[in-house]
Order: sequence, then C-alpha cells, then structure tokens
Amino acid sequence: MDGSYSNDLEFKKLLSRRSDVDLTVVALEIARDADARLDFSAVSNWIQDRANELLGPVSRADSEREALARLGSCLCGQHGIRGQNTAFECGAGSYLHRVIETQSGIPISLSLLYMGVAQKLGIDLRGVSAPSHFLTRLDSLDGPIFLDAYSEGRLLDLDECLQWLGSVTEMGRDDLDLLLRPADARSIVTRMLMNLKVVHTKREDWNLAAKVQHRLVALMPASYTERRDLALITARTSRTGEAIRLLRSTLKDCPDDDREVLQHCIDMTRKQHSRWN
Repeated sequence: MDGSYSNDLEFKKLLSRRSDVDLTVVALEIARDADARLDFSAVSNWIQDRANELLGPVSRADSEREALARLGSCLCGQHGIRGQNTAFECGAGSYLHRVIETQSGIPISLSLLYMGVAQKLGIDLRGVSAPSHFLTRLDSLDGPIFLDAYSEGRLLDLDECLQWLGSVTEMGRDDLDLLLRPADARSIVTRMLMNLKVVHTKREDWNLAAKVQHRLVALMPASYTERRDLALITARTSRTGEAIRLLRSTLKDCPDDDREVLQHCIDMTRKQHSRWN
C-alpha cells in the first residue's frame, strides 16, 4: 500500500509537523480512502454557502456568544445538521460529505463543519479534544465559550462545561481544565482516525481499516501498538505478503504477552499466502 500520500497535500503537512493545516481538506482526504471519486468542491461550496448566509446575521450579533448561537441556528436549525447515535456505527458519520448528505454525524465531524464555516466568517473556533466528547471553543472577551456541535450547537461557559464533563467522566475539574485547551491539528486528525479504526474493525471492513491504520502509523511511527495493529489488520486482508512482512517486523520488538499471538498470526498468514500463490 502506498504510504507517500502524494495526493494528500494537507495530510502530508501533518507528517512534517506543520501547523498551517486545513482540517476540512484533511478530513476529505481521509474520506477519499472510502470513496476515490469524492468531489472536495461540493463540501467546500457548502461551507462557503453557509458562511454567506451567516455573514449578515453574525455581523449584527451583539456578542461573540450570540454570533455562535446564530452559527448553530443556521447549521442545525435551518439545515438540520445534528448529532445522531447511529452516526457512530458507520464511517459515514465521520465523512464530511456524508454528514452533509445525511444531516447527521459524530461530535468531531460536526465540529469540523462548524469550524470550517466559522473560519470563513473570521471566528476563531478551535477544536477541543475533550474526553468522551469532542467540542469546539472560542476564547471570547468574556472567557471561553464551548460549542457542542453534536447537541444542536448548544453553548456552555467554562463552569458549565466542567460540570457537565465531570458528570460524564467522573474526572476532577483540574484535570478536565487541562483537557479543554485547544487541540492541534495532529491530535484532532489522530482522534478522527481512531474513531474510524473502531468503526471499520467492528464492521470487519478490513481494507478500510488498513487504510486508516496506515495513516495512524504514519502519524505515530514510534507507537508499537499502532504498528502491531497495522500488522494484525493487514493479515485480515488479501495482502498476505505485506502482512507477513509487517508481522515479522512487529515480532522483533513485541512484549512477551504479544509474542504468541503474533507468531500464530504469522503461521496462519503463511498458510494462506501459500494457498493463494
């Protein structure tokens, strides 16, 4: 499998640790793994159209909080973009073009749409990789405002957000406060890929899972866990030769607890490879 990502210009920026990353485009590059004919311009045009609709209402807002409220009223109220539990069950909930088509998504994909529209309006809405629930954050003159795109664009101040997440996670306020800081593009994309990894493996779509896992390894090449998972996932595909190479490489520095599982997988993949060649 090609790991150069020659057509994924924004993803390549992440690999070189650049900060000028267009998260909307990265999300579409990831979605293209599942749909090679994906038209990026359709999503870009949708985001621009929403920004055009909001230009007047946002400019007339009396406060930054009201501007965010109008953003939510447009995306959720007028265009029906909202969170749905079923969106967690398939890749469509993470792919921006499918979120727009189905009007439903998971917190991180919905947040990226909100952030994309906000950016066009000059609103510095940032992603927050909060535990259990991805959010967005605007550092206003009156303090941080958190927007929950999954819950119809509801707005929370810092105390409300800490109280809510505390009840969900049972974590302390000090720990949560650290986790509510704006996340960088690399950690946002990693979280998106982790979500897709869970979805594809649960659905046993091993080819898509392998594409996701290749990206995770590219972002975290030093992670033994991600390299191991790439080897094990690839072994579930028809690429037996690649799987054997990855499994042997992983076996070299695996912990003792994994050695038996990896060796068994190598033996089984070898047999499969012999039958197919």
